[in-house]
Amino acid sequence: MLASERNLNFSSPNQEQSLLESTYILDFGQPDIQALISQRGWRKLRVYEQVGAVYHFVKDEILFGYNRRDDIPASEVLSDGYGQCNTKGTLFMALLRAIGIPCRFHGFTIEQSLQIGAIPNIFIKLAPKYIIHSWVEIYFDNRWINLEGFILDKKYLAAIQQKFSNNTGEFCGYGIATKCLAKPEVDWSGKDTFIQREGIYDDFGVFDSPDEFYQQYGTNLDGIRKPLYEYLIRHIINWNVQKLRLGS
Repeated sequence: MLASERNLNFSSPNQEQSLLESTYILDFGQPDIQALISQRGWRKLRVYEQVGAVYHFVKDEILFGYNRRDDIPASEVLSDGYGQCNTKGTLFMALLRAIGIPCRFHGFTIEQSLQIGAIPNIFIKLAPKYIIHSWVEIYFDNRWINLEGFILDKKYLAAIQQKFSNNTGEFCGYGIATKCLAKPEVDWSGKDTFIQREGIYDDFGVFDSPDEFYQQYGTNLDGIRKPLYEYLIRHIINWNVQKLRLGS
């Protein structure tokens, strides 16, 4: 099915339009984003392949890592070349909307313990007990599908699976909270995907855009933690994540 052939069952045209709009954070009109879409030829694909191509680009070509803050624009995430749940989700939403696929933001918190291992122990105490988290919901095949499995790139996930090769069941840590570490639901197949769902604490519901969510609930950092994280701590965390990705 091509994008132009979809039959979307929204309650009103305005509802559909609000889920396709550009915002400050979802800045898909930015030249680098438009150039990427043109280079990849995503607009020429059928919808299922469009979602899969964008999903796996964000999942595996944008590495798992920590940006300077959660509410940066999608173009900055693309420029960084890495992201975590919230920032990868921002880029994913921007790319989807740019090719005409309606999507929305679902906000949560996750338990701090989920980040142990990815974030060195010395910095865990600086993180909130319950950390702002999100996933992306897309309207596909006349229903909403929850997509969260794009957070960890393939190489990082494989390294953690190898590190804990004796654990084939439930696992929490290193940016993962899943019922099956050996076979988590992370690949696009037209169904929900998850990699951190088992760590969810609060559910804030759905929002038309990440901008709306952050205006209401803020981000994970405040006070002196903001500059410390932006200019020092996140770089150490990213160094640790890269070490894990390389199996060190």
